[in-house]
Amino acid sequence: MQVNIKETTPIHPSTPPFSQDHTLPLCHLDTDRNLNVIFRYLRVYVNTHPDGQDDSRHPFQVITAALCSALVHYYPLAATLRRRQLDGRLEVLCSKNQLTGVPVVNATANGTLESVKYLDDPGSDFLDRLVPDPGPEGGLVNPCVLQVTVFECGGFTLGAAIHHALCDGMGATQFFNAVAELARGAGRISIEPVWDRAGLLGPRDPPRVEGGAVREYLGLEKGFEPYGQVVGEAVRECFHVKDEWVDRFKKMLVASSGGSSFTTFEALGAFIWRAKVKASRVPGDEMVKFAYSINIRKLVKPPLPTGYWGNGCVPMYAQVSAKELMEQPIWKTAQLIKKSKGNATDEYVRSFIDFQELHYGDGITAGDKVSGFTDWRHLGHSSVDFGWGGPVTVLPLSRNLLGSVEPCFFLPYSSANVGEKDGFKVLVTLQHTALPAFKKEMEKFSSQEFEL
Repeated sequence: MQVNIKETTPIHPSTPPFSQDHTLPLCHLDTDRNLNVIFRYLRVYVNTHPDGQDDSRHPFQVITAALCSALVHYYPLAATLRRRQLDGRLEVLCSKNQLTGVPVVNATANGTLESVKYLDDPGSDFLDRLVPDPGPEGGLVNPCVLQVTVFECGGFTLGAAIHHALCDGMGATQFFNAVAELARGAGRISIEPVWDRAGLLGPRDPPRVEGGAVREYLGLEKGFEPYGQVVGEAVRECFHVKDEWVDRFKKMLVASSGGSSFTTFEALGAFIWRAKVKASRVPGDEMVKFAYSINIRKLVKPPLPTGYWGNGCVPMYAQVSAKELMEQPIWKTAQLIKKSKGNATDEYVRSFIDFQELHYGDGITAGDKVSGFTDWRHLGHSSVDFGWGGPVTVLPLSRNLLGSVEPCFFLPYSSANVGEKDGFKVLVTLQHTALPAFKKEMEKFSSQEFEL
């Protein structure tokens, strides 16, 4: 299937959002080096207007018109990121004469969404043609780039590339929901965005790191770049996990642990973590980490206000030696992940922020044996409705997550394929040399032929 790019149009706020040039500071969660990435993902929409639509209801026209109005409130997305001379941290440059706007690519595809199964395969190379990729430097000049691709069936995709320093997934969804409200005809957005990054999540005076959790998992290595690691050829592979397999597996863990219960994320995460480390042949004396993020919006005291759209998550870690991970029962690994959630306190968040304040220039690192995990099954991405209903498929394309170059996503199946499959998808990135062994481990999971 071919994708034809017709034009790229920079979209600016419909009215001037400010009168004086200024810079906006980011908080230390925003400027965490692990978030110095462009996060790329895709939403897929089916045609719910089969009787045809005039140009005024063309997805590109509808979305860009609403975007103009939304950017009055979310104008930092149309501004430019730059590094401060003082310490190299990112900040937002808002200049009346240099407001670059949000480039939106207008494209078409010569096929139907049904013919590509509503893009439900996250491993397809075709996806890359539907999502912009501005690159590291381009992502600073244009921290938000979008692409609307209309298919022959009238359905369309919205590809987004957003610099993670500006917002996390929840913040981006808040922004897209604002665009969607306006696209559906609302006269104003229902949630006003709150910026005050440095005020709400700034370091304490003086900064201090209390408790052992932050220093236990984070070290210092001058010049370290989390995604600058020299690795071999990484590949993405999608595995299908049935609900009955997971339910049976969790019951087995309850029995073997003497009654402890685990969530799907804890149980399956423990299995996949062990399988990845085993397939990658990590030396036994190496310390390996399981990394995931936790939402702090209601965790911090006081809670972040409604409308806060910056990064509102902190990384959490479980850590063990590769040898221990291989030898201990899986329920103990699941328990390790479960217990790590207990570190999620207001003090942990404040200490993490203060650690960034004290050591940003020293090369903060969680190490090079980090496995990043995230669960997209219940994130609310499907709430974004531009007038065609919510997306039937939402997929990530990024390969860098939480300091890991080999992340793992738990993803729901496309709602357009309801009834065809039960369960969910696991999208794994790992070295191509490790893939055959990892596949064998996942086959063992489906047949329950593994050691607990």
